[in-house]
Amino acid sequence: MVDEATVQGTEEKELAAESAAEASASTGVEAGADAALKAELEQVKAERDQLLDRLARLQAEFDNTRRREVKERADLRDYAVQNAVEPFLGVMDNFQLALKSDGTKEQLRAGVELILKQMEEALKGLNVQPVEAVGTQFDPRFHEALGSIETSEHPDHQVLEEIRRGYKIREKLLRPALVRIAVNAAQKSE
Repeated sequence: MVDEATVQGTEEKELAAESAAEASASTGVEAGADAALKAELEQVKAERDQLLDRLARLQAEFDNTRRREVKERADLRDYAVQNAVEPFLGVMDNFQLALKSDGTKEQLRAGVELILKQMEEALKGLNVQPVEAVGTQFDPRFHEALGSIETSEHPDHQVLEEIRRGYKIREKLLRPALVRIAVNAAQKSE
């Protein structure tokens, strides 16, 4: 007969062996899961590094573009100023020559009139035109009235005198003309 203790010991050994096999299998599964997690972690780290590198490159490209745009804007401003100032350099040269001259009053006046004409041409080249004033109807968009003159010879609110010339660039007003306008009491009562 078989001893019960021997059977029980054999059963315990079999159970222990099965437990060990299960533990070894679960340890193998855990080891496989750990390896898969480590591989996934490494992949995520590599993607992160690629994205950080791409972000750094885009930031550098953006900074370079911003610097280039600032420089181009400054160059364009300098070019515009150069084109605006260049026509007036000849005018300044002629003023300096007029100041050095020993001519008569009439010669000096004729010289200043020529310089004024040269200045008007320079302004015309920049599309700057004088505002029409004397003889026109007062327009608050282009004229600023400094006073009035009572008269019955001219229509009411007609510009009679220009004190300071106004200028516009195309249709945009640079400065209004300072004028005196007619006040015709006979026209007001009608």
